[in-house]
Amino acid sequence: MPEVRLVGPNGEQVGIVSIHDALKLAQEADLDLVEVAATARPPVCKLMDYGKFKYESAMKAREARRNQAHTIIKEIKLRPKIDPHDYETKKGHVVRFLKAGDKVKVTIMFRGREQSRPELGFRLLQRLAEDVTELGFVESQAKQDGRNMIMVIGPHKKKAEAKAERAAAKAQRADEPGDDAPVSSAVDSIPES
Repeated sequence: MPEVRLVGPNGEQVGIVSIHDALKLAQEADLDLVEVAATARPPVCKLMDYGKFKYESAMKAREARRNQAHTIIKEIKLRPKIDPHDYETKKGHVVRFLKAGDKVKVTIMFRGREQSRPELGFRLLQRLAEDVTELGFVESQAKQDGRNMIMVIGPHKKKAEAKAERAAAKAQRADEPGDDAPVSSAVDSIPES
């Protein structure tokens, strides 16, 4: 390109200058001429220290990765003829995972003649989905996969939101006065004679 829109080292607008003048200004200031917006007409270039720019952009990318919430898929395995108490226990695990912002893969394992009755597994998965409706939604419907039937339930809250809520609840519990306060006894207030 014969001309570029030049931005100075402190972010000030220099204007549209020829590429040769921009390179000369960069050399005089002992800086690099870096193209920051190639698609603009004319392209936007900035006078800066390129090594420092690369370092700062790497630090921003690292910070963004650190703050990114990783979605984890937890798995719960059930049998078609599960005991009601066992079902409640497994449902409690699913609720805990969904509250934490994790997806849950629910697997129903069929054995022997149970494989001829897939509707039992389907009804069990539908019941579980209805029981946790307020916390999650069915992300992928129940489908037969060999001897297993699989369904994925996704949380309504994102992982970061769930983490922030837990931190707020923990801070609130820490602020509440508890039994940790020192108790003064009546003996301490009696003057010595």
